[in-house]
Amino acid sequence: MVGTNSFLKVLPEMVTFVRVAERGSFSAAADLLGITPSAASRQVKRLEQEIGVQLLQRTTRQLRLTEPGAEAFARCSELVAAAQGAMDIGAQFARTPAGRVRLSAPKAFARCVLHPHLLDFLRAYPEVDVQLIVADRDIDPIREGVDLVVRLTTAPPEGLVARQLMAVEHILCATPAYLARHGAIAHPHDLRAHSCLSLGEHERDNHWRFRKDGEDEVEVVVDGRYVCNHSEMRLDGALADLGVACVPAFTAREALDDGRVVRVLPDWALQGAYQGHAWLMYPPSRYLPPKCRVLVEHLLSAVPSP
Repeated sequence: MVGTNSFLKVLPEMVTFVRVAERGSFSAAADLLGITPSAASRQVKRLEQEIGVQLLQRTTRQLRLTEPGAEAFARCSELVAAAQGAMDIGAQFARTPAGRVRLSAPKAFARCVLHPHLLDFLRAYPEVDVQLIVADRDIDPIREGVDLVVRLTTAPPEGLVARQLMAVEHILCATPAYLARHGAIAHPHDLRAHSCLSLGEHERDNHWRFRKDGEDEVEVVVDGRYVCNHSEMRLDGALADLGVACVPAFTAREALDDGRVVRVLPDWALQGAYQGHAWLMYPPSRYLPPKCRVLVEHLLSAVPSP
C-alpha cells in the first residue's frame, strides 16, 4: 500500500504524466514543461514505479493509455486542474481581467460574426488581449493550447464545455436583377436552368439536397460559372449577378437586410454539412480564468440569433 504522504514526492511526475497523455508525446509535453523528452520519460517511469502499474503503452509511433493509466489520468487531471485553480485565485479576485485569450473559429464565422464583437470586447476590456486563430479545421484546445474554440456542428463533442451561440443554416440567395433576367425559381428542380455558385471542396458539393414539410427530399445537381470555397466570395459572386449562391445565412444577413440579394426557395431547407449551431467550447474546469470568462459572457450576450 502506498504511504499516506508518499504522493507528495511524485506530484511533479503527475503533472508530467498528465501533459504527456494530453499531447500524446513526450517531446510535445517536454516543450510545454521546459524539460527534455528524456526527462519527461523518466518522470513518467518513476510515477509508474511508485504506483506499481504501467500507465502508458509506448510504441515507435504513438503513446496509449493503459486501462489503469486512463484511471490515473482522470485522477491526476483533477489534481492538476485544482492546483492550477489555486494558482489562479489571485486572478479570480482581481478587479480587472487581464492577459491574452486564444480563440479559434471557422473562417466565415470569424469574419462575419465574431470579428465585430471582438473589436467591441477589446474596447471594453483594455487589459485583455485576444489572439483570433482563423481555421476551418477542428482545433483541439487541450493539445494546441487554445483557450476557447468555436465549432459549427449539430452535436458538440464530449469532454468540452459547450455554450450555444446561435443557429447556423445555409441558404440560397441571388440579386433581384439576376432573377429578373433568368426567371423565378419556384422548385429546387428549377435550379438546373440557373448558374449556381457552389463550394467545390468535395466531389458532391454541387449536389444540393432540399427538404420541405410534407414533401419528399429532393436532390438537384447544379452547375455554375463560379465555384469557390469561400462563402463571402460566393456572396460577392451573387452580388455581381453571376447566379444563385449557397452561403451561410450569417454571411448574407446584411445583403438580405438592405435588399441587395433575396432568398431563393425560402420554404425549402438546404441539407448538408455546416448546419446546426455555433458552439463556444472550452476544456472543463471549475476555474475558468477571468479573461476567458468575460469573453465568453460577452460573446454569449452579443452574438445575434438569426
